[in-house]
Amino acid sequence: MKKVLIFYASYGGGHLSAAKSIKQYIDQNYSNVQTEMIDCVKYVNKALDKITTAAYREMAKKAPWAWEKVYYQSQGGLLGKVSTTSNKIMAVKMAKLFREFKPDVVISTHPFGSQMTSYLKQKGKTNCLLATIMTDFKSHEQWFIGNNFVNFYFVSNSSMKEEMMKNEIPEDKIFVTGIPISNRFLQTYSKQEVFSSFHLDPNEKTILFFGGGEYGLGKDKTVAILESLADFPDIQVVAIAGKNEKMQQAFEKIVYEKNKQNTIKVLPFTDKVPELMSISNLVITKPGGLTVSESLASHLPLIVINPIPGQEEENAEFLEKMGCAIWLKKEENPKEELSTVLGNATKLEEMKKLAEHLAKPNATKEICSIILSKKE
Repeated sequence: MKKVLIFYASYGGGHLSAAKSIKQYIDQNYSNVQTEMIDCVKYVNKALDKITTAAYREMAKKAPWAWEKVYYQSQGGLLGKVSTTSNKIMAVKMAKLFREFKPDVVISTHPFGSQMTSYLKQKGKTNCLLATIMTDFKSHEQWFIGNNFVNFYFVSNSSMKEEMMKNEIPEDKIFVTGIPISNRFLQTYSKQEVFSSFHLDPNEKTILFFGGGEYGLGKDKTVAILESLADFPDIQVVAIAGKNEKMQQAFEKIVYEKNKQNTIKVLPFTDKVPELMSISNLVITKPGGLTVSESLASHLPLIVINPIPGQEEENAEFLEKMGCAIWLKKEENPKEELSTVLGNATKLEEMKKLAEHLAKPNATKEICSIILSKKE
């Protein structure tokens, strides 16, 4: 029986979702493998986890400029050294888990998990295979700490691989697989049933708008985007406010004032995203690695909004460069930018083809196959 330890950390939802996807696939397809999924920061120190996740949430929401500074300064210099040192200290506590579980393989969707495992490998506390899954579209040096002890790096695109090779990561360690997503995005849905269940018109262009977001960034700008969408003819919008109640109230006010009950459907949190993507023509969203990967797997062009400085801005730059997305920036007029896509069927179709070209829907299967076929 092979034992696999899967690490994630609760800084944004992408790391957890990728970890869940990996665990689910292994559990369903490998009978001789035991998996355990662990929040690597919470395991070593619950108080630290609570403080740091709260700090991330507050900085991302109220002071994104501060998060930007933390993000880029953590690539090197004093902050990078502090991070590395703290992870070594935490790795000592993590050693208890390794002694008890005795993993043959560690798969980490967050750099902290990779760093701590690398340190334990260096100290001879484990001889496990270590796989690192990078959950954005551009690399960050925190992922490379302890890279001599990493057996696999899984990345979202070939540009990342080239960049990592310039940073002296061996080519044979890097696999361009994409970011793991739920297998629900690979399923086929009855479009007629989905249209019907959400009271939507199958003959209209459908825009899926993720307007809430975990951190409620850019509320005024987000509301302005929905107001602009309400003025376009021949489209319908599914506006997802998530757990952001204030955003939901603002969206519902627009629907009421503009009398758009038939063409704008406001939803709170929903677990029907794969179904909704199956009937959509365009996604408007923050450029988190997971949502972007899900959109690409559904062959949907994107308009990206309100990126958190750092990794999400880098995601936005990459997607725009690849031609499958338009980055609607804070200072730009929403209606004018939306018109370049919604008023141009050719442009929308071109973006769709580029999204399909960039998509890697089978990332989870490919990652598991590469890792678990490796001879120790």
